Amino acid sequence: MAPERHVLVVGIGAGDPEHLTFAAVHAMRRADVFFVIEKGEAKAGLTRLRRDVLDAHVPGPFRIVEADDPWRDRTRREAGAYASAVHGWRGRRADLFERLIREELAPGECGAFLVWGDPGLYDSTLGVLEEVTARGTVAFGYEVVPGVSSVSALAARHRIPLNRVGRPVHITPGRQLADRLPEFLGGESDVVVMLDTTEALPQLAERAGAALWIYWGAYLGTPDELLVAGPLPEVAARIDALRKRARAEHGWIMDTYLLRFTGRPSGTD
Repeated sequence: MAPERHVLVVGIGAGDPEHLTFAAVHAMRRADVFFVIEKGEAKAGLTRLRRDVLDAHVPGPFRIVEADDPWRDRTRREAGAYASAVHGWRGRRADLFERLIREELAPGECGAFLVWGDPGLYDSTLGVLEEVTARGTVAFGYEVVPGVSSVSALAARHRIPLNRVGRPVHITPGRQLADRLPEFLGGESDVVVMLDTTEALPQLAERAGAALWIYWGAYLGTPDELLVAGPLPEVAARIDALRKRARAEHGWIMDTYLLRFTGRPSGTD
């Protein structure tokens, strides 16, 4: 029986090469091949950050195999259309991953996907690998190495606990924020928002009082890191301006924020 192909899904943190755990470094040093999924010229900086991580922690030898991320329709935001677009994109990603594992990873070799943050939090890699496994067209095993998420990095950079005593924390994509404003404005739980492509903050700021604080961060763990904290109605315009300027400068933005009902300042600005 031929040796099994093996795949590592390694969480590499929010952007700082020092965010890698010892487990992540040890796993990466086992890899013969690193699969890098390119997201277009606008996000070339993400590829450079991955290479910085490899240069910092993996002495080699290893190969890097690059591939273009399949096209995804981001114009439709209705619930049904959005789910259909994501399903189609994941299917195309599964086709790509299947080809990479079959053609670029020899039996007995170990390949790795380096995932921003933690692979278990708003990342498609594990779901795509499950689909490839279910197809049964190429045999491989895989394991997951957790990483420092942008949520953890955000709390650390603002020097705040993510949760409060006896209170829940709700994590949601920004796409759902505007539709669930009454629920979130009720203040029953703190809310962490990721992937806010809808830029829902201005609408939320119009309806929120000064007791709703935001702890916002972009490009966490990188030299381009941005941080803002304060009552949402007072800092929303500043955050909006920073987001627009940063997107224009870099061609992309990754930001995360925590919304918390509190009457007292806490954290950094």
